[in-house]
Amino acid sequence: MNQNLSKSVRAAFTGQFKSQPFVVWAPGRINIIGEHTDYNLGYVLPAAIDMGISLALQRSIDEQCTLVASDLDESYTFQLFQDHPEVHQGWQTYFLGILEELRKAGKKIEPFNLLFSGNIPAGAGLSSSAALENAFIFGLNTLFELGLSPMEMVQISHLAEQSYVGVQCGIMDQYVSMFGRDNHAIFLDCQSLNSELIPLKDNEFEWLLLDTGVKHSLAESAYNQRRLSCESVAEQLGVNSLREVSIDLLHKNQEVIPKNDFQKALYVLQENKRVLLAVEAIKEMDYASLGKLMYESHMGLQHLYEVSCDKLNFLIDLSREQPCVLGARMMGADSEVVP
Repeated sequence: MNQNLSKSVRAAFTGQFKSQPFVVWAPGRINIIGEHTDYNLGYVLPAAIDMGISLALQRSIDEQCTLVASDLDESYTFQLFQDHPEVHQGWQTYFLGILEELRKAGKKIEPFNLLFSGNIPAGAGLSSSAALENAFIFGLNTLFELGLSPMEMVQISHLAEQSYVGVQCGIMDQYVSMFGRDNHAIFLDCQSLNSELIPLKDNEFEWLLLDTGVKHSLAESAYNQRRLSCESVAEQLGVNSLREVSIDLLHKNQEVIPKNDFQKALYVLQENKRVLLAVEAIKEMDYASLGKLMYESHMGLQHLYEVSCDKLNFLIDLSREQPCVLGARMMGADSEVVP
């Protein structure tokens, strides 16, 4: 937990609401390799990071709920389980979506107040939304003794982002924010939801995140369109997801699949193989092979999935010229993010 952030959130809540809150911290994440594979029920290799969201909440003394976004100096007041037709986007939707999913599940929530702050750069592909969702539902689960398991909380956060926020995302972000551990990556099978903690052992190399400064919003990007392309190919091939498709089967049907959709599916199948190879490379501390896989991943994202941009490509090309860099790739859902 980021102690300084949590202390400031606790103090801000106490100052505004005159009561002692319950404080939750949830981390953001990086994704070493396995981009756009989670919603295709493939493999991913993310890791929790030391940046996150700190959230304070406590029962309200009246019938209203008040949400405070400290970093934005904004607040939102409402009554539980009433319609919110005026809220179509913005930070409030993440909270309202989770409350709606809890209502559907028959969970009893009472009025509460909440204040949150974070040190994850918004729109930088580090899953600030998943951290916010997880912190909120974990806090509600504790405060109101809802009896939800960690996996149930992950699934509710995931459903809320899909159904209320409108992003047809996979489950990776919420999963790693809930189950991540220090100095470990998580090898996650997004079909079975089986996972393995992969130690990131100390060595002479470091992970470096670079931000182009160009921001994105999944709800406003072509993210959902990419997912539709993948689902269209799976439907044409008579399977539930691309996880059930081999590269040979895809090539055999290339003539009947639109070129754009074929490229998206080919990238996903190749990326799944790269994740499996990357896990073995990390276990064997073969960082040269891992770096090569990362470069291959970026090439697929740039040329097949078409989600890169000039700034990203410049940084990748520049990294290839540095003898101390073993590998690099873009990270995030679309062309507007690089770590």
